Amino acid sequence: MLEAIRNWHSAVVIHPRSRRTGDAEDTTALSPYHVLALEYSIQTCQFSFDTGAFRRRYSIELNDDSAGDRSAARRSHSIMRRRMQAYLPIGDRTPRRPPLSIFLEPLSWAILLCLMLLIIIIAFWIHGSLAGNAPEDILQYIDPLIGTGPGGHVFAGASLPFGMAKPVADVTGTEKMGGFAFDQSPVAGFSSLHDSGTGGSPSMGNFPIWLHPSCPNITECYMSRWDRAKAYDPTCVYASPGYFTITLENGIRAEMTAGERVSIFRFSFNETTSTTNPVLTLDASDLPSSVGERSVAIDPETGRITAEGQFNPSFGQGTYKAYQCVDFRGGKLQDYGVFNTSVLPGYTNTTTSESIPQYAAPQQGIYARLADVDSKDHIYVRVGLSWLSVERACENAEREIPDWSFNRILEQAQKAWRAKLKPITIDSTGVDRSHLRNFWSGVYRAFLSPQDYTGENQLGWNSTEPYYDSWYCIWDTFRGVHPLYMLIDTVSQSRMVRSLLDVYKNLGWMPDCRMSFCKGLTQGGSNADVVIVDSFVKKLKGVDWNHAYEALIKDAEVQPKNWDVEGRGSLSSWKEKGYIPFQDSDSGGMNTRSISRTVEYAYNDFCIAQMSNATDRKEDFEKYSSRASNWQNVFNPDLESMGFKGFPQPRYSNGKFAFQNATLCSPLNNPDGCYLNPTGHETYEGSPWLYLFFTPGDMASLITLLGGRSAFLSRLNKLHNSGVLYMGDEQAFLTAFLYHYAGRPALSSAKTHEYIPSMFNSTINGIPGNDDSGAMGTFVLWSMLGAFPNAGQNVYFIIPPYFPEISVKNPQTGKVARIRNVNFDPTYQRMYIQSAKLNGKRYTKNWIDHNFFLNGGTLELVLGDKESSWGTREEDVPPSLSTGLHLG
Repeated sequence: MLEAIRNWHSAVVIHPRSRRTGDAEDTTALSPYHVLALEYSIQTCQFSFDTGAFRRRYSIELNDDSAGDRSAARRSHSIMRRRMQAYLPIGDRTPRRPPLSIFLEPLSWAILLCLMLLIIIIAFWIHGSLAGNAPEDILQYIDPLIGTGPGGHVFAGASLPFGMAKPVADVTGTEKMGGFAFDQSPVAGFSSLHDSGTGGSPSMGNFPIWLHPSCPNITECYMSRWDRAKAYDPTCVYASPGYFTITLENGIRAEMTAGERVSIFRFSFNETTSTTNPVLTLDASDLPSSVGERSVAIDPETGRITAEGQFNPSFGQGTYKAYQCVDFRGGKLQDYGVFNTSVLPGYTNTTTSESIPQYAAPQQGIYARLADVDSKDHIYVRVGLSWLSVERACENAEREIPDWSFNRILEQAQKAWRAKLKPITIDSTGVDRSHLRNFWSGVYRAFLSPQDYTGENQLGWNSTEPYYDSWYCIWDTFRGVHPLYMLIDTVSQSRMVRSLLDVYKNLGWMPDCRMSFCKGLTQGGSNADVVIVDSFVKKLKGVDWNHAYEALIKDAEVQPKNWDVEGRGSLSSWKEKGYIPFQDSDSGGMNTRSISRTVEYAYNDFCIAQMSNATDRKEDFEKYSSRASNWQNVFNPDLESMGFKGFPQPRYSNGKFAFQNATLCSPLNNPDGCYLNPTGHETYEGSPWLYLFFTPGDMASLITLLGGRSAFLSRLNKLHNSGVLYMGDEQAFLTAFLYHYAGRPALSSAKTHEYIPSMFNSTINGIPGNDDSGAMGTFVLWSMLGAFPNAGQNVYFIIPPYFPEISVKNPQTGKVARIRNVNFDPTYQRMYIQSAKLNGKRYTKNWIDHNFFLNGGTLELVLGDKESSWGTREEDVPPSLSTGLHLG
């Protein structure tokens, strides 16, 4: 029935609530899917902060089983269906009586029921005749609100793929790192610059705007964001790709969408809200309330507000500048002024300075009071953005939205998202809708960052190369996000690699983390190396690989003065001793994380060794393949933990081992004890138990070191089943697939089903940790796709996809690779591969390389409900350094 409505609406022009804008009516048509989305969120959103309703719609305990997840998804979907089916014309807030009811009231209920049945039959006939010509819109499965519960820090607002403009409502609570979060704190502003999933300190949120619905006495209006903040109706928050809307307790409904360098907001009012002299404000602040010199001003003739200022990054060193240009439509400018600790009418500008205390920064800004606004009006606010100047911000706004068409910008955003996700197609027959939402939302979040700032680089480089920012951080994203770009968006991946190399060219080293034009803190190794080599071994086009190799060698051989923000540290010890010593004397950075840095540096060098080998640099291959084994130098064979013996340990320069409990910094023992700080421990965001298994370049040697396959499997099972493993950090992802190296791929498949959907699901709490620029979602998407990458290598681990069939069209070759399940079971009892065929021929390896995706073909997997002998032989397991590299 709903599909029939979608088809019927395909030619309808939508005018949300038939508002007047003060100018031309916005007559841009929305897609059928968005018609329903807007219907879902427009009509019934009157403020009532019902926490019970909030829990019913969104909450799910993280330890629920898959049935619980599906139940929660069905409850949410049921709410949406009821609202959609109670179709109300968008141009009218009052439900209209269906026209037929005028004639039917005198008739019997029997006739009425017959007519209703006839309507349903006609609707299904329309659906049957038209649906075959209308491909399913995958945007319906994307929920940007997944992960907006505590800890996820997902950006839930509107954005283009890799977009700079990211408008959303900003809450005041401790979970506001991405702007909006379901943390029961009120909304205090709407800003247009954000990062996603970052953790730590909130990021950006520069120059938030606010709209008071009525302010006849300007001195009685609350201006500071702490005082003006309003609660919202949690059942009236809705988001989809390129769109976000929320209804506040003061009767204002805010909608927003995004272009490349501009945001546009559409504010509307319910019928009971007074709109006497609405007031638009702009704050000289940001989400973390950082201190800096800022200036905001208003043009008394046009009402245009401009803002510029200096801010601090959230996870790095230095400062950056931001510029905005704000225009409004829907009311006439009556008067204006500035505010700090008090309201000062008639002033046209205000300036903050470094000397102002941090708590005072959010108290300053500018306001514009409007006249001639009716409650049926929309107020539109257009926010132009730039990193270069106010003039550029205004140019960006006028170029992208000269017609003030909210719907046109929204439609462009939808088209951009469809095009980006188009290479993947799924046969979803029988699959629970929650799994589709989980999969597609994970893919979607991976395309929010890095952000494309090309043409807006404020660092003054003389460069024609692309510039990307918000690498937040490569330590998180190299494992799944960048391999995804290699799968379906090689054009963007090529531009990103070139951007990394341009950072190297201009600043000396590639970054491990960058945000807001500033150097971010390095968490482990020089993991841009992994991104470069992953792209190289998978045959990415458009990159100067000699230049790339030069950047890799610089990371490996030359230590920067401040290795907290680039390159590697303790390189003299690394080269001489083969490990990072505990309490090393190197003063160029934080001398912590000696275990995790050792194993990560070893993998960075393994990646360099692969490229050395492929480019016939024999001496370099010998050097870096030797260093790739340095992880063994911090292995203490005598340390015991939970019945097992032998773990990585900190080691002094003299060769003696220090001590760190093998469970320290796990959920069992001080889980918050290994963050990035000068007094941190010797592993980063994980325990020695976890880092024992981070030898992705030579798992064969680790298996031998631990006593063979059986001993390795016992240890790996203990990691997963004892509570010592935290799946909310990216280092844990690969451990779910290490069973492949021991010839037990069936256990990898079973393990992913343990974590999906119990920990990774389609609720607001559906991410077990910070999303980290989409990294969390990539564990879901790769697991569900059935080919999990060992990033930095030409290796994918094969498990059955979560769908009957999934296809990927390669953007470089145009070829289509299909993974097809035979005997697919949507209850996932049959989750074990019994046999496989590649292009019709028997295939016994439990892994496959990227040539499958480059050249296309069909991988057919026959499934059963018991583990089989498929993929178990020595010759079937993935390659290791000690058994021979595979470059493809």
